[in-house]
Amino acid sequence: MDISPEQLRGMGIKALILDADNTLSSHASQIPFEGAVEWVNAMRKEGFSAVIVSNNFRRRVEPFAAQFGLPFISMAMKPFPFGYLRAVREMGVSPKETAAIGDQVFTDILGAKLSGVYSILVTPQGEESVLRFGWRRRLEQPVRRKVREKGIDQHWRKRGGRHG
Repeated sequence: MDISPEQLRGMGIKALILDADNTLSSHASQIPFEGAVEWVNAMRKEGFSAVIVSNNFRRRVEPFAAQFGLPFISMAMKPFPFGYLRAVREMGVSPKETAAIGDQVFTDILGAKLSGVYSILVTPQGEESVLRFGWRRRLEQPVRRKVREKGIDQHWRKRGGRHG
């Protein structure tokens, strides 16, 4: 992911809320994207706290989060702020010191905004069902276009295992 510790520190960020599906892995997959575990470990070594916050069920999120060695919040009900605020509280930081990283405008990013947490929109990765995600992605297009125009879009890049 092209998000560096220096960028985060420059924004006053100390903690990360991470989405799972289409951000750290394909939808409903237990296999993290190449470089995802390494990126999370690098962020933690740099002193950032992190937690996975997902709308998915515990049986999906718990074994996935274990691969990262991270705590998790399942059934977070994003975009409602409950899961975000719980994560902030559990990490012992303020919302202003926290960045949420996710791929969906109307859940991950809206939830971050409603919680007072900084949001980082990433390009969704992996396969998606057209029936499940197609209409949402179409609604997101104007927002994503604006983000690209401003040059602030983020995505995973495979460069010899290094991300950042």
